[in-house]
Amino acid sequence: MVKKLLRKAQLFVTEPFRKRRRPSPPRPYNPPPPSPPPPPFPPPPVAMSPPQPQFPFVFPRADSTVLPDPSPFFAPGLLGAPLPTNSFFQNFALNSGDQAEYIHPYLVKPSPSSVAVSFPSRFATSAFLYQVFTADLTVSAASAGGDGDGGGGDAGAGAPRHLISSYSDLSVTLDFAASGLRFVLARGSPYLTCLVNRGVEVAIATIHAILSLSSNSSRTKHTVKLNNNQTWLVYTSSPISFRHSLNAMTSGRFSGVIRIACLPDAGSFSEEVLDRFSSSYALSGDAVLTRPFCVEYKWEKRGWGDLLMLAHPLHVQLLSPDDCGVTVLEDFKYRSIDGDLVGVVGDSWVLKSDPVSVTWHSIRGVKEESRDEIIQALSRDVKSLDPAAITTASSYFYGKLIARAARLALIAEEVSYPEVIPAVGKYLKSTIEPWLDGTFSGNGFLYDAKWGGIITKLGSKNAGEDFGFGLYNDHHYHLGYFLYAIAVLAKIDPAWGRKYRPQAYSMMADFMNLGRRTNSNYPRLRCFDLYTLHSWAGGLTEFADGRNQESTSEAVNGYYSAALMGLAYGDTHLVAVGSTLAAMEIQAAQTWWHVREGDTLYEEVFTKENRVVGVLWASKRDSGLWFAGAERKDCRLGIQVLPLLPITEVLFSDIQFVKQLVDWTYPALSREGIEGWKGFVYALEGIYDKGSALEKVRSLSGFDDGNSISNLLWWIHSRGDEEEIGCSDGGKYCWFGHYCH
Repeated sequence: MVKKLLRKAQLFVTEPFRKRRRPSPPRPYNPPPPSPPPPPFPPPPVAMSPPQPQFPFVFPRADSTVLPDPSPFFAPGLLGAPLPTNSFFQNFALNSGDQAEYIHPYLVKPSPSSVAVSFPSRFATSAFLYQVFTADLTVSAASAGGDGDGGGGDAGAGAPRHLISSYSDLSVTLDFAASGLRFVLARGSPYLTCLVNRGVEVAIATIHAILSLSSNSSRTKHTVKLNNNQTWLVYTSSPISFRHSLNAMTSGRFSGVIRIACLPDAGSFSEEVLDRFSSSYALSGDAVLTRPFCVEYKWEKRGWGDLLMLAHPLHVQLLSPDDCGVTVLEDFKYRSIDGDLVGVVGDSWVLKSDPVSVTWHSIRGVKEESRDEIIQALSRDVKSLDPAAITTASSYFYGKLIARAARLALIAEEVSYPEVIPAVGKYLKSTIEPWLDGTFSGNGFLYDAKWGGIITKLGSKNAGEDFGFGLYNDHHYHLGYFLYAIAVLAKIDPAWGRKYRPQAYSMMADFMNLGRRTNSNYPRLRCFDLYTLHSWAGGLTEFADGRNQESTSEAVNGYYSAALMGLAYGDTHLVAVGSTLAAMEIQAAQTWWHVREGDTLYEEVFTKENRVVGVLWASKRDSGLWFAGAERKDCRLGIQVLPLLPITEVLFSDIQFVKQLVDWTYPALSREGIEGWKGFVYALEGIYDKGSALEKVRSLSGFDDGNSISNLLWWIHSRGDEEEIGCSDGGKYCWFGHYCH
């Protein structure tokens, strides 16, 4: 039965994705012969002390009073290197380390001596939807007295707790030294893998009632039926016997590998698949940016046979079967808040995104007859630039102001009005340099050696300053604005660019370092998640729903600005990396933040009322924002658009969706005092109704602090005419052709 239902990767695509890539002819999958028994359990890897990190420029050292201590949760061999601050397992390293994280397809929650796993149900309303954690199974050593409810509680300073012994792009390993248990948590694994390093009795508890427990003849597969209609399968690398009570089962002494999987449905096919691939597990997984617009997953495999993992909808969309030997199991699915997770067989995947060409200016340009109006606005906007008028010391709002000014220089280039560019350059020098040389009196950048990264002076003493920048929140947002301004200034003044290149690259590396964690002052890709293919904010704050991100457009701006900086410095590698991350961030935004009418990814009750997600969490979708309620649709649209840039065309290239989004937002525009937010609504309207949008933009009396009348007029006048955008698929492919290399 398995043999008949295995097909090549491109065959499984949901209906909205079919337009993107024509499927290849099906090719039958020949399953391997039955796996031989696994070898004896391998010893745990020995941690090696990494070399001291080096980097050309480091901002002055910080003495933060707000950052937590990483040493209780990370193995000593990891502490000498920069550590992740926005990772998929961040909760495991904060406070008591006992908040759940979503390790697809399970919510996993450690306690001082156990790990609880939940195959979550989902709760949905028109305002939010979230996955519900229930401690379906809790695994511990019998003598350790695991917490049956998965709650944990506060582990005191001397209490036993888990230790993060290793981590990679796609996995994290938790060690429980007192019990000899090691949990290898690989993202997208349908199995929870537990390595028992010495002979102990293993306890598996549940908050449900055990209706039945049965074992196969070799005592290496055990089927547990619970009274919540779940069936769990427990596989062991050698024979083991369990005795059970109403809500717990305990083994005899055991050493080896235990793998636990929830049966996703009642069909026999899923159980056959889980049986077949139960002997092979991923010890770790790396994501490699092998070439532009391509990410390759490489799992380090243990055991016997082929590796079975799960792909979310964006994986399925980007999976390139012609470049790797993976096989998609069409009918093997786990439900998820991110959409159905589909089985993929193979330990190396190749994911290819749509290419995006990063450009300084708009794609189509501005027609000559439209330039005078933009030039008049530029004259006024540039004349009003005054460094002394900046009253904010916030790294976020300051960054927006200098990026706004940098836009004026590029618009002036595009409309052939070079006379104002020197004035913009002078303004940028006087406003950027104090942050780079440490002379800005109100704030400044510092280097934190505890976690490895840039924080601000204000943020180092007050966690609430700079929107949590001192706790590593929103780094790609704040630094992205600075990089944009630096890139433009380096373009128009190469000598200045050469002088401050070390500081510029240090700021870029804070959130875009590709190196491994032992060779830099910064962790690998601080914000970008190489499994979900988008960024996270949140930083070193514990959240019950995991990491989160609000503004996808500001995330795109961070990587886009880094790519522009690469253009300014002639760094083709930086251009390629920034462009690749921007492209994937865009496709993730279009997949999970943009909610189209009739979409089935989310529940109907949520989809009906929302055209954009407000804050997207690892295990939750919220219609509200951090700074505004769900009713503020103007803010919800605007925060997914700003800053308005040439790459915004790609982010909002689906014109049919843009119309839906604008129509959904318009009733909220009757509120007073929202001129700045109106500008972004009118900008999107300009994509499909240039004349109407232009009239409304001209009537605005105010603008967002990162926007200007010059920028809005440039945007409207550089939109295509009606005949240029009226193609059948909402205009998407007409526009995208301009971006293909």
